[in-house]
Amino acid sequence: MNAKKHYKTIVLSDIHLGMKWSKAAEVTLFLSKNSCDTLILCGDIIDGWSLKRGRKPKWTQECTDFLKLLFELQHTTRIVYVKGNHDDFLDLIVPLCFQNLSIVKDYVHMSNGKRYYVLHGDVFDSVTSEHVWLSKLGDLAYTGLLWLNGVYNRRRAKAGKPYYSISRSIKGKVKASVSYMSSFSQHIVDIAEEKQCDGVICGHIHKAEISCFGQVEYLNSGDWVESLTALTEDYCGVWKVREYTDFVEELENRRIRLAI
Repeated sequence: MNAKKHYKTIVLSDIHLGMKWSKAAEVTLFLSKNSCDTLILCGDIIDGWSLKRGRKPKWTQECTDFLKLLFELQHTTRIVYVKGNHDDFLDLIVPLCFQNLSIVKDYVHMSNGKRYYVLHGDVFDSVTSEHVWLSKLGDLAYTGLLWLNGVYNRRRAKAGKPYYSISRSIKGKVKASVSYMSSFSQHIVDIAEEKQCDGVICGHIHKAEISCFGQVEYLNSGDWVESLTALTEDYCGVWKVREYTDFVEELENRRIRLAI
């Protein structure tokens, strides 16, 4: 039951520790049961914007437990923390190296002869990079949608219905988001070519994905607010999106097999 699944690389992003809806306990469980040689934290791990906003403290014991786990892991695992826009307070200290933990703005990950440019992804977003005030306004709107999600899904749960994300549904139907994604993809191709890399690994848009744009590989690790996803790489250089729901099912199946 305690056996860990080992990978060459695990990528996590957009955990948003300090945000009310961060699934800190879930990502801690995932990371405690899956080991790796290199752990890439691809930005927005700590949500400085949420911590600055409001009067009620949002830093929970679950948030502290996740950071404690990181400090334990860095004795055996190389950890690369790539800063995002919500943890922009790290600008004051990057680049910083502490034992096996590095905090950087970007990073090149080598895998089976391929070069992957690793960054959070906010530089692809003109709103985030050029109009911070508008980006923060959008963050407030997203927070409001998450609150509405909670109210709506509590009622769905009482009626025996599964979880349904209002925020993801709205983002998927807004026409502007389609053109934004197209622009996002083009920026990925451009920056990969500029950095002479075969692919890009990022987060930021809270949507896990593995795809190709021309000859450029695009890998997004998703988030730990709604999707609860991670990227994993095996020793053959094969990348996969891992979902928390599948991981929990695997744990339960393992428990049942051991109990028989």
